[in-house]
Amino acid sequence: MTYPKVLDCLGDPTRREVFERLRSGPLSVGEIARDMPVSRPAVSQHLASLKEAGLVVDRPVGTRRVYYIDPRGLGALRAWLDQFWAEALDAFKAEAEKDDPNSPRGGGARPSAAPARESPRKTQPLNKEQKK
Repeated sequence: MTYPKVLDCLGDPTRREVFERLRSGPLSVGEIARDMPVSRPAVSQHLASLKEAGLVVDRPVGTRRVYYIDPRGLGALRAWLDQFWAEALDAFKAEAEKDDPNSPRGGGARPSAAPARESPRKTQPLNKEQKK
């Protein structure tokens, strides 16, 4: 499976719809084509493209073929996409740690104990003479 081929394949809205209909489980071409704005032969062509991309597989059931999502193709696509997620998280972590003085990669000197804060003064209510 080549990833550009998979992404190109799923880039087609009709093909994506066919693929999404298989989410609930195996279906025949007729079941997939039901209520779609394209013909059964067109659905068959879309299924052939999805199969070629490694996203679906089929098996014979009686006189018809039943299609279902190929978890291997989907897993390989997910692994490919996950590399970008891992890189993005690593970049985010590195950026966040730049300014974190407690980080081993932190940018600033580690501060000594923080200065103690003074407790706020308690105020007494004003008496009548002070209010004037």
